Amino acid sequence: MRIRISLIFLLCGFAAAQERPNVILVMADDLGWGDLGCQGHPDLQTPHLDALAGDGIRFTRFHAAAPVCSPTRASCLTGRHPYRSGIRGANSGHLGEHEVTLQGLLGKAGYRTGHFGKWHLGTLTKTLKESNRGGRRGIKHFAPPWLRGFDVCFSTEAKVPTFDPMKHPTTGKPYGTHYWDQQGTMITDNVGGDDSRVIMDRVVPFVRASVDKKKPFFAVVWFHAPHLPIVASEADRLPYAAFDETTQHYYGCITALDREVGRLRATLTELGVQDNTILWFCSDNGPEGKAGKAPGSAGNLRGRKRSLYEGGTRVPGLLSWPEQLPKGLIVDTLACTSDFVPTIASWLSLDLPEALDLDGVNLAPLIGQTTTGKTPQRGRAIGFESRRLATWTNDKFKLVANLEKGVSGKIPAATKLQLFDLLSDPAETKDLSVGKPLVTIRLNAELNKWREAIRKRL
Repeated sequence: MRIRISLIFLLCGFAAAQERPNVILVMADDLGWGDLGCQGHPDLQTPHLDALAGDGIRFTRFHAAAPVCSPTRASCLTGRHPYRSGIRGANSGHLGEHEVTLQGLLGKAGYRTGHFGKWHLGTLTKTLKESNRGGRRGIKHFAPPWLRGFDVCFSTEAKVPTFDPMKHPTTGKPYGTHYWDQQGTMITDNVGGDDSRVIMDRVVPFVRASVDKKKPFFAVVWFHAPHLPIVASEADRLPYAAFDETTQHYYGCITALDREVGRLRATLTELGVQDNTILWFCSDNGPEGKAGKAPGSAGNLRGRKRSLYEGGTRVPGLLSWPEQLPKGLIVDTLACTSDFVPTIASWLSLDLPEALDLDGVNLAPLIGQTTTGKTPQRGRAIGFESRRLATWTNDKFKLVANLEKGVSGKIPAATKLQLFDLLSDPAETKDLSVGKPLVTIRLNAELNKWREAIRKRL
C-alpha cells in the first residue's frame, strides 16, 4: 500500500493540504562513484550513508553536471547546464543575480534558506585577499550566497583542509580561506578539528531554529571532504591503519563526513521532521588523481575528475523522503544534478518560468514508474561540455566528442567522435562509432544543437 500511495503522490505532485516538506541537498567534494560501502567499496566504512541508501533510493546512473566543482554546483541550484550561467570551470564566472534558483523559489514560498560549506560560485569578500579569487582581484565575481537568496550562511569561497580548515596542514600557518556568515562577517570561533563536524555544527542549529519557528527549511550542505588537502584525525585514521598514510587520511575524512550525515539524520529524527524531509546526497564530480596512484575510486568506470568519461561525472546519488518514497529502491534510469530543480519544483508545486531553459527533468514520474518494477526511460539526453570534450548521453548510448582548440567567438568543432553503449559497456571500452554510423551522426547533430543553445544567457 505504501508504494501505491507514493506512486500516486509522485505522479500527481505535492498536495497543498499536506505540510510542506523540508529540503536538504548534501554534497561531498571529489567523492568517487565507488567511494561508499553501498556502492561496493570493500574497505570504506560509511554506515550512515549506507543506511540512507537503504532507507530511500539509490541511483545507479546519477551524474554531476560537470567533471569539476563550480559548474556542478551551479547546476544544482539552477537546473541548467552551467555554461548557461557562464560558469565554465572551477573558479570561473559566478552565479548571476538574475538566475532563477532553487533557493530563490523556496524563499518566495516561505522557506528559511541556509548555505553551509563550500560555495565556489563567486567570491565572498571585496577587500581581503583570500582563497582563490577573493578581494579586489576578483571583485567582479563578488557573489556571496547571502546575496543569492540564502538567509543563513556559513560559507567558504573554495577548498579548505578537511581537518583544522583554517590552517595549512604542513606549516600550521593560516590557510588563507575563511568562513563567512550572512552578514559578511568572518567567523573565527569553532573552526578547528574535523571540517565536516565544523560545518554540521552550524547546520544543526539552523534546522532546530527552523523547526522552532515552524517554518519549512532548505539547507544546502556542501562538504569540503574529500577534496585536497585531505587530512583526517588520528581516531578516524585508526580503522584504516593497514593502508598507506594518504589512503588513511582519505578514508578517514570520508568516514568523518559519513558520521556528520548520521548526526544530521539523527537531529531530524529527534525533532520529528525526518519523515517529511527530502534529503539528497551526491558528489560534485569524480575522484581526484590518477587511477592506481590516488585512493579515490571510480569503480570500474573510465576517467576521473576533469574527464567527461563516466568516472568523471557519474557519482553516488542517494535520495530519501520517508513519508513519500519507498525504502531500498534502486533506480537505474539516467539522472543528473540538474534534475534537482524541476523535481523539487514538481513535488512542492512551485511555478517555474516558462522561458527558463532547463536541462534537468522531473524525476518524480520516473521514480514512480520504478516502484512498479519498470526501468523507465529518461527520454531526454544529458549534454556535458568541459574544456575540450563534449558528450551526449541518452538512455542507451553516449557520444564523446573531442573538440578542437577554442577560437574566440567560435564554437569549437569536433575532431574525433566515439560512441559507447553504456548499458552493455559502462566502462566505455568499445568504440562503436564506425559500426553504428547513423547513430553517431544523429547524436552528433543533437549534441551540436544543444552546444549552441547552452551559450545563450537569460
